[in-house]
Amino acid sequence: MRHKNHNRKFSRESGVRRAFMRSLAVNFITHEKMETTLARAKELRPYVEKLVTKGMVGTLASHRLIISRLASETCAKKIVSDIAPRYKGRAGGYTRIVKLPVRKSDASERALIEFI
Repeated sequence: MRHKNHNRKFSRESGVRRAFMRSLAVNFITHEKMETTLARAKELRPYVEKLVTKGMVGTLASHRLIISRLASETCAKKIVSDIAPRYKGRAGGYTRIVKLPVRKSDASERALIEFI
């Protein structure tokens, strides 16, 4: 049964999907803006926002948790030192998704995801 299991599968097995989301998150955090499909952007938003919320705590444990989720120490350092302090007084909603025109080749919905 899939009750309350509303994540997108992207036609991938669980390990590949986890690596896929990790690579999307690393690219997004590195560039702070990213153009992708709408489904990927909607799935990426809660993944990254939870990491930014953990980064606000700033403890060693939260830093290590971010490293384990991203497998990138440079991105974890960027979250804790650069991105999280920007949103210190904010209670969530650190990203924005802007819909773009459909892709001509396969008519998939595109979106721009960026930090506010």
